[in-house]
Amino acid sequence: MTSTAAPLRPYRPEDRDALFDICVRTGHEGGDSRHLYADPELLPNIFAAPYAVLEPGLAFVVENGGRAVGYIVGTADTASFVSRYRSEWLPGLADRYPAPVQPPSTPAEVMTDLMHRPERMVLPELEPYPAHLHIDLLPTHQRHGYGRRLMETFLAALHGRGVPAVHLGMSTGNTAARAFYDRVGFHEIAVPDAGPVTYLGRTVDL
Repeated sequence: MTSTAAPLRPYRPEDRDALFDICVRTGHEGGDSRHLYADPELLPNIFAAPYAVLEPGLAFVVENGGRAVGYIVGTADTASFVSRYRSEWLPGLADRYPAPVQPPSTPAEVMTDLMHRPERMVLPELEPYPAHLHIDLLPTHQRHGYGRRLMETFLAALHGRGVPAVHLGMSTGNTAARAFYDRVGFHEIAVPDAGPVTYLGRTVDL
C-alpha cells in the first residue's frame, strides 16, 4: 500500500456509518472500544458526529473501496463550537443519554458526563490555539501517510480561514498517537489538573 492509494475528500452525510465505526474502533487509546460501551454510538456522538454536522467544511475522510477508513474533524473556533454544541447538538441527545446524577464510575458514565459538559473544552491555556481537532484512522490504514495527508488538509483549511493555531486533547497512554503528533509538528501545552489527557498544539503554518 502506498501513501497515495486511497483518495482523500470532504466528508459526506453518507459517510456517517463509517465515521461512527472508525470512532468506536479507535476509541480506547487508539484501539477498539466496543468492549467498554454497550451503546456503540456514544463515543461518536461526542467526538465525531457533532463536528461533521456543525462544522462540515472542516471534515475530511480517507476513502478505500468507496468507504471511509479514516477522518479528521474539528472546529476553527472552540468557544463558538461549544456554544453551538450546547444549543444545537446536546438537546437531541439528552433523552437518550441523561446526565449522570452521581459521580461517574463506569467508562460509559464518564463519557456521558463529558457529553454534558462541553464547556470543559474552553481552557485559558488553550486560548492561543482557538481551533481544535480529532483525527482517527483504522489500524489497517495507519502508518501509510494518510494521517499526515489528513492533517495537512485540515491545517490548510484553517489557514484559509485565518486561524493562527490549533490544539487537541489526547489520552496520555496513547503513545503511538503522541509519536505521530510529534512528527507533524505538535508540542505539549501545560494544562494544570489535566487528568489522563495531554494537550498538544501547533501554529497553522503551511
